[in-house]
Amino acid sequence: MSELIQTLNSIIWSPALIYLCLGAGLFFSVITRFVQIRHFKEMWRLLMSGKSSEQGISSFQALAVSLSGRVGTGNIAGVAAAIGFGGPGAVFWMWVVAFFGAATAYIESTNAQIYKEEEDGLYRGGPAYYIEKAMGQKWYAWLFAISTILACGALLPVVQSNGIGDSLVNVFGDGGKVSTFIGDVALTKIYAAFFIVVILGFIIFGGVKRIANFTQVVVPFMALAYIIVACSIIALNLDMLPGIVSLIISDAFTPMAGVGAAIGWGVKRGVYSNEAGQGTGPHAAAAAEVDHPAQQGLVQAFSVYIDTLFVCSATAFMILITQQYNVIPEGAATALVQNVPLATEISGPAFTQLAVNSVLPGVGKPFIALALFFFAFTTVLAYFFIADNNISYINRTLKMPVLRFLLKVGIMTAVFYGTVSEPSAAWGLGDVGVGLMAWLNIVGIVIIFFMARPAIKALKDYERQQKEGVEKYTFDPESLGIKNADIWKDKK
Repeated sequence: MSELIQTLNSIIWSPALIYLCLGAGLFFSVITRFVQIRHFKEMWRLLMSGKSSEQGISSFQALAVSLSGRVGTGNIAGVAAAIGFGGPGAVFWMWVVAFFGAATAYIESTNAQIYKEEEDGLYRGGPAYYIEKAMGQKWYAWLFAISTILACGALLPVVQSNGIGDSLVNVFGDGGKVSTFIGDVALTKIYAAFFIVVILGFIIFGGVKRIANFTQVVVPFMALAYIIVACSIIALNLDMLPGIVSLIISDAFTPMAGVGAAIGWGVKRGVYSNEAGQGTGPHAAAAAEVDHPAQQGLVQAFSVYIDTLFVCSATAFMILITQQYNVIPEGAATALVQNVPLATEISGPAFTQLAVNSVLPGVGKPFIALALFFFAFTTVLAYFFIADNNISYINRTLKMPVLRFLLKVGIMTAVFYGTVSEPSAAWGLGDVGVGLMAWLNIVGIVIIFFMARPAIKALKDYERQQKEGVEKYTFDPESLGIKNADIWKDKK
């Protein structure tokens, strides 16, 4: 199984996908005239002004749901892995993919708003919907939907719950071990797995509104607490910060771990963390109640900044300032940099826990474990929401309600397995899931751009109304030459 996962990853995460992620972000940045910079002020205004409805959640709730998918294990363990395998320069490439990825996030999320549907009194949408309606290729939409159900219902939750289990072992020890069919498993992980699964079951059987209500409280609070601790550590070592930034930039172009390792790990973990182009964010974007599709596209673009430029950077600065990391390229026999014991797990949250603990002895490890619990748990909820959306899509044809029940059982099983498994196995499965979705979605939105340009038409229409100073924005898809946007057509 391990060899199969490694083989799949080597195919999916070939240099072609790395350059596709960067190239698509650069392309959409140029086409939108760098919407992520020009409309930064508007992003703030929209974030605070939206309201929910019976059919949809507010812009802030949609942001919270998508952030719960973005701010997760990738921000804590993923950044550590990028540094551990790719060197400090990998952080620079995480910044690059986030900056350009914000434009990609605008495109995919605006598409999701334009082509959303209403089902059982709730808005639903995402790549499967806009691929079918804008591209006209139902088979491709089904391929994405099935891949997303597999990725978000089985593969990606494994990574998130694994981070929780691994961080708890770093705090409490293994508590003894039990022999199982996957090898010796720490009792601490088993107890944690049961606890997480029980809470997860309670929430996911409560519906999407419960998910939105839970995430809009937990995500901002935990992210703020994490940022405060990180900023405190950085402030205590402020004199070192210029040198750390210089190290990141210099290592990006003359990387100690090799050019391929720095770019590859930076982009891979960057896409995993901020999800721009991956196709997960559009599902939450489609659920929002807004006056114009471009509004939610701008809000979702802003979430990429929050995730990578704030949270991921905070993690990277803590690790590098405190020098609680090793650099060991994959397959290397020796460490290029060794500051902590060689046995320290690179793929887990250990570097981050050691970094905080070096400044706050006795507090750092449990604090990171707590933060990771909330980040990872809400990410699993976001994954369920995304997989459920795609089951809704295929159920328009299959009409098999049992699929929703099977999804709930499947994601709870995946979470249990992920909590007790080894980090390397968990991340391998997660990378397969992310890569599959990224390939299908990015190719899809590029084709849709050349066929119909819906997100660009929406942006120009929104900017026109901005200049006219309208009191309430409206969206008329037919006047813009956008077909199959039935929700918006009915609204008008």
